[in-house]
Amino acid sequence: MQPPSQPSSKRWHESFNRSRVVRALEMVQDLIVVSLCIGLFCVMVIQLRAMFFSLLPPLNFRAVTADILFLLILVELFRLLIIYLQEQRVSIGVAVEVAIVSVLREVIVRGVLEVHWSQILAACAFLMVMALLLIVRVWLPPTFAGIDPERRAAKQHQEIQDGRSPNPGAPTMLRNEN
Repeated sequence: MQPPSQPSSKRWHESFNRSRVVRALEMVQDLIVVSLCIGLFCVMVIQLRAMFFSLLPPLNFRAVTADILFLLILVELFRLLIIYLQEQRVSIGVAVEVAIVSVLREVIVRGVLEVHWSQILAACAFLMVMALLLIVRVWLPPTFAGIDPERRAAKQHQEIQDGRSPNPGAPTMLRNEN
């Protein structure tokens, strides 16, 4: 007698290589980010050209200021994409800085006296939240510093269980306070 044949879905699942699929998806994602970097760089060049033309007489201070601040926002976005490519993470600090400069640009371009008071109040509340995020991010653990914090915690826990002391120079996730 022949053993019952396995269903085709089981054989497909056994031949499925997750790490290869994950690497392929990460490569596609990196290609998307690289294309965004190239597109953003082209927009920066176009904006730089427009900024130089706005410096010609008659000089419009608001337009020049808006162009300069917009160029700074584009530079920060470019830096955010570069950090993502290098470290495979989104930098909270850079993202918050981009948000702050964007809000300030809108307030400066429109003029504080020309904006309704409720919009100014909302912008102030938003800026306070962004400032709080900048302060709080200092205490967030570095989860993407080339290590897996869960693996590190498990290793330290295992060392404590085995009676060995964890590496004294490394930052500890678990401590035996007894």
